[in-house]
Amino acid sequence: MTAPVLVVAGARPNFMKVAPVLAALREEPRVPYLLVHTGQHYDERMSALFFEELALPKPDVELNVGSGTQATQTAAVLERLEAVLLEHRPRMVLVVGDVNSTLAGALAAVKLGIAVAHVEAGLRSFDRTMPEEINRVVTDAVSELLFATEESAVENLEREGVAPERVHLVGNTMIDTLQAHRERAGASRILDRLGLEPASYAVLTLHRPSNVDDPLTLSRMLGPIRELSARMPVIFPVHPRTRESLRGIPEAAGARGLRFLDPLGYLDFLRLMSESRLVLTDSGGIQEETTVLGVPCVTLRDNTERPVTIRNGTNRLGGTEPEGIRKAIDEALASGSVVPTPPPLWDGRAGMRIGHVLRGWLDA
Repeated sequence: MTAPVLVVAGARPNFMKVAPVLAALREEPRVPYLLVHTGQHYDERMSALFFEELALPKPDVELNVGSGTQATQTAAVLERLEAVLLEHRPRMVLVVGDVNSTLAGALAAVKLGIAVAHVEAGLRSFDRTMPEEINRVVTDAVSELLFATEESAVENLEREGVAPERVHLVGNTMIDTLQAHRERAGASRILDRLGLEPASYAVLTLHRPSNVDDPLTLSRMLGPIRELSARMPVIFPVHPRTRESLRGIPEAAGARGLRFLDPLGYLDFLRLMSESRLVLTDSGGIQEETTVLGVPCVTLRDNTERPVTIRNGTNRLGGTEPEGIRKAIDEALASGSVVPTPPPLWDGRAGMRIGHVLRGWLDA
């Protein structure tokens, strides 16, 4: 089987971002595509369950790269994807987000003279110590079509000298997925299973290497969160990477209201997040989702590549030091729920806009 578009995805956030694009490509006039799952996230909760809940088609190709260091994982995708590209010779490779699979997919394609389209282009934290920032910058530099989620991303690409005709402000496919599944998520029984009442608890996620790889850094960040857990339950679905470091922090297990869970499926997590009083995270996508849900969010980082989430009033930077995190938590709790003010084009139709641009590019 061959197709003009080859779509590369491999990690949990990729699946949420790519689902609306694949749905648009399946519509008339249809654009044939091949879906490649790199296997960067590969277990039931991080991968298989997402395919089921988001009604994603079975991948045409699975690379099964598994876990590893940044270099090992990127190299494995590059090597295995090159063979796929040589076999199928698509006209365009579409990559999403900022994970290692994104960078490797873009590099493998452009080295073979195949055009690249990047969904979620132009986002910048301006922090080159973040692996994701390197992935974003390099992917955008080699892309033919750059699909931006917010105006700041368009401005960043303009400053970097990207030709305006290659940049398309289309909105946010993460929000397409949220809007499409919000009703189904409302039927989730996750609150009943955990014995929680709406607006009575906080949700925590942590996975970025700079936050979780060093147990001392992680322990320092968890200090204010343990304090918060004395006031309300803090529900903590633990990323596999984070779980390794938590083994070196025995005091975390003794926090009265800090409740550790295995990673959740999309629908359960969306329900848990939407009914919470506060979300604490180092995830980019969760900053966006809480903006639309109107749930106060504290980002456990010193910067964000999604400044619209701060301008719209739902998100605040807490940093990674205890004092800043405590201050941000207190401010977020004092603010209460926020009336959602979605940014322009965060309307559930970003995937359709991307599909329209891709069809036009292929026809031309």
